[in-house]
Amino acid sequence: MTNDIIDNAVKEGKLLTSAQKNINELQSLVTCPDWIKESLAELINDNHWEELNDRFHANLAFGTGGMRGRTIGKITTASERGASKEGETPNYAAVGSNTLNELTLLRATKALFNYLNKWMQGEGILEQPRLVVAYDVRHFSQKFANLVAKAWVKMGGFAMMFDGPRSTPQLSFTVRHRYAHAGVVITASHNPYHDNGFKAYFGDGAQLVPPHDMGVVSEYNQISLSEVAPWLEANELDHEGACMLQTEDDMAYKGCLEDAVLNPELLKNASPKIVFTPIHGTGAISSVPALWDHGVQVALVDEQGAEDANFSTVNSPNPENAEALSLGIKVAIKTKSPYVFGSDPDCDRIGVAVSAGGSDYTCLSGNQVACILSEYRLQALKSKQIIKEGNETGFALLKTFVTSPLMAKIAEGFGVRCINTPTGFKWMAQKIRKYEEIARVRMLEQEGVGLDFDSTELFTRMDILSRYSTCTVLAAEESYGYLPLDLVRDKDGNASSLAIAEAFAFAESLNLSPLQFLDKIYHKYGYHLEKTENIYFEGAEGSATISRLVESYRKSAVKKVLDFKVSKTRDFSEDGYIDEDNESLPRENFIQIFLENGFSLAIRPSGTEPKIKYYIFGNGEANPSDLEASKLDVSSTLDSIGQWLVDDAHKRVKES
Repeated sequence: MTNDIIDNAVKEGKLLTSAQKNINELQSLVTCPDWIKESLAELINDNHWEELNDRFHANLAFGTGGMRGRTIGKITTASERGASKEGETPNYAAVGSNTLNELTLLRATKALFNYLNKWMQGEGILEQPRLVVAYDVRHFSQKFANLVAKAWVKMGGFAMMFDGPRSTPQLSFTVRHRYAHAGVVITASHNPYHDNGFKAYFGDGAQLVPPHDMGVVSEYNQISLSEVAPWLEANELDHEGACMLQTEDDMAYKGCLEDAVLNPELLKNASPKIVFTPIHGTGAISSVPALWDHGVQVALVDEQGAEDANFSTVNSPNPENAEALSLGIKVAIKTKSPYVFGSDPDCDRIGVAVSAGGSDYTCLSGNQVACILSEYRLQALKSKQIIKEGNETGFALLKTFVTSPLMAKIAEGFGVRCINTPTGFKWMAQKIRKYEEIARVRMLEQEGVGLDFDSTELFTRMDILSRYSTCTVLAAEESYGYLPLDLVRDKDGNASSLAIAEAFAFAESLNLSPLQFLDKIYHKYGYHLEKTENIYFEGAEGSATISRLVESYRKSAVKKVLDFKVSKTRDFSEDGYIDEDNESLPRENFIQIFLENGFSLAIRPSGTEPKIKYYIFGNGEANPSDLEASKLDVSSTLDSIGQWLVDDAHKRVKES
């Protein structure tokens, strides 16, 4: 009967043919849990065609770092809801080929295991594949983590898991610390409450890079639902899953965070006052104790301290949004704290607000924080004679192409290098790993000495890396992700909290606020400002619209923006581009446009959300006679360019 209803819906244009195909595949499963069949029947019989299109129009893609998707549909069926109440986690995740649910999660886990097992055999590694699993506070996070661990053990691997929510950077560290071959963290970072995700890591503690990323994707695409659906039946995964990690693992990560601070005495003497909010996530688990240990005075936002999968006090748990820090600012006003820090649910990113005088607080952009950290950390290393005349080129700042060019000017000012990478912290992690490997090989060749970098004291490690390879002073991206140490291989909100607090303490030692410290940077290198325009295309047709829009910039290239001619265009979907290390850059769906006035812009579809992002970069002259006038001029031009890009994009969508 349901097949007739589906056929009619397709004929009437209510159901997409791609959705019909994926629904038929699910219905054809010989072994399939009852809740899946019942949920599908309810959606069909109640004519929820829009919901079915959203859930089934495509197969949830396993991207190069993992996958994210809805776990709670716009409509929750009775079978999915079970005995749960409104606002609670349903019994089961949203059924669908395009949702993150029990089936798609097991498919991803099997893909990672299959690839890793083959790779280990090819490398002659005759060991049981070891996996570390972490999870945040989201709906289904703990359940999904348990499923991953039990599936891993069922396939013949050894799984380790934390006894509660932990941050993503702690997962990255623990993969390395426990000598695991892979890691998985169940999180959707700052996405809306109804989403969750599966992030995959390799043995170096970083997200997957070539050839591993496409290897896992290839495995994922070869696995059918019929291979994993039986695992959800009784007794298939009814066994002990993960070995629980111990307190010593938390203490090891806590110890590694010490390397984020270059001058501990500076923090203890200044004892800055900070309001910290984890925005209902994992941030307070490690960040707050680490700040306290360094003498920082920390006040908490009580309303946002409790773990809450609905993130009920904010519209979005994204510290990029000023609204997410509003409660923290209220506490800061009451406690006379000049700084507010807010972490996203898995604490790989940090948002910052600073006092602008009285009850006014300014939210700093990710670019501004990255530049403050760059300037301070390079000054600190220079004052300690770690960076000195003659060895500057052994040090580097790492940033993505869409992070402020001011970082490159700061690097140039200190004589160190600045390396640009594609978007995604995994590319910077890859650089850190390569620099370490080069140093290890050269030391062995030249000195006959092997070295365990992870157990080497911080400044000794920096000196060795700078002499034999490259020492990374800071890795940063504009979307509020920073890495001020090398024992973790992903952006780290816990380490960043310490590093930012130290930079602010340094500014205080100069009788400067962070905003005044920024102005000193702008006087030195010129005022820099960035603006991002996001255009969303939701639903079943969204991804197709985004693809057509990006392609239009290739078919009909931008020649002029307002009155500014385009001086150069770089399309990274083409081969042939190299970075500052003279290494080939991977192809990426990303276009960079440079204007004759010195401004630039970048066009990139998001890999995790249904949107296309436009990055606009503006700058004024160094040592301006009137900094405020320069700020106004740059800001006004950026706004005009941003509006032009949005208008042009909508025009292109209509014409495509």
